[in-house]
Amino acid sequence: MTTASTATTSLTINPQRLFIACCIALIVTSMTFAIRAGILTELSVSFNFNNTELGWINGMAFLGFPIAMLFGGFIYNYVGARTLLYLAFACHVLGLVLTISATGFWTLLLSSFFIGFANGSVEAACNPLIADIYHTRKTAMLNKFHVWFPGGIVIGSLVSALMTKLGLGWQLQIAVMLIPTAIYGWMILGQKFPEAANSETSTTTNIKALFTPLFIFMFVCMTMTSISEFGAQQWVGRIFESSDVHPMMILALTAGLMALGRFFAGPLVHAFNPAGVLVMSAVVTTIGLLLLSQASGYMIYVSAAVFALGVTYFWPTMIGFTSEYMPKTGALGMSLIGGAGMFSVSMWNPVIGGWLDQAKKDAIESGATGEAVELIAGQATLQNLAIIPGVLIVAFGLLFILRKRFAR
Repeated sequence: MTTASTATTSLTINPQRLFIACCIALIVTSMTFAIRAGILTELSVSFNFNNTELGWINGMAFLGFPIAMLFGGFIYNYVGARTLLYLAFACHVLGLVLTISATGFWTLLLSSFFIGFANGSVEAACNPLIADIYHTRKTAMLNKFHVWFPGGIVIGSLVSALMTKLGLGWQLQIAVMLIPTAIYGWMILGQKFPEAANSETSTTTNIKALFTPLFIFMFVCMTMTSISEFGAQQWVGRIFESSDVHPMMILALTAGLMALGRFFAGPLVHAFNPAGVLVMSAVVTTIGLLLLSQASGYMIYVSAAVFALGVTYFWPTMIGFTSEYMPKTGALGMSLIGGAGMFSVSMWNPVIGGWLDQAKKDAIESGATGEAVELIAGQATLQNLAIIPGVLIVAFGLLFILRKRFAR
């Protein structure tokens, strides 16, 4: 009876439907980043926030993300992907509705946390789920899955730009995200999931494997790769609002190039060691941020393209390096690496907002007026951000030199 029941259950699992649901859930995740970046100025006007306050609100979404990944990473082997995806759906709905009905700083702070927790739950559930249902093709399918993070940013950026041009307020822009949320919720409803991860190691073994110099090193580096990527992207609206280009078009361009790069990532990653890819990414990201800090007019698009090429492979390569060189950390290790990145962004967002406020003050004191103040402040902030991938050039250079010591 048990054997027959198990066979029936396995036959009713629909891998394609689950994979598509995961992709749509990731699109919702990335749309929250893009649209929130697009409405920062409206939030500032509506609630009279300064950039530091906006940074705390923005950062709370990134704080909820690692908490969910930490939580999900520890319990995945016990509850499976189904529970985590249901939790993600509930938190997405709650967070979006609370944002739409927000009345001030504290309600926006709370709603941002729920959205971030939902986003982290999506990552914690979908990465191991896809590895389970496509066990013999997990690398290829995970790459296809992660295409939809920058892909969703493109969608969110264009939606935000269009709705802003049509004079539709920030509440409606947030409400749009309830549509794909409802779709992925419907797609997972009543579906059969794998009951447990196809993991080679137990959770106890995963935990023991975390306390190694290599994992700690990568954990720290992930905090810098993430802020290098998301720092500029989340503040694109504020940094470039006084420039000659549309901020959401810059975000759409960078995300579009990232999606293309990740879709065709296989040959590059195989041609170069993952550590070599990380070194190149750090170099190009640093150059891109420095170019952005000096560019004006349509050269901003060219500089943004360079930046996009730099950050494209940071996230998937960090996760892939962890899986390849530290396999005993399992799904927990991947979750913690991703969580470290998002936690870093949550902490850095208020700092970036403070940089903008201070740079504006300095620009005014130096005699700048009007839109020149915002432009000078944005360029100064990008110069500060460029220091972070600059440090990574050294860190990943050492990793590349020592990589053979860590080979399996």
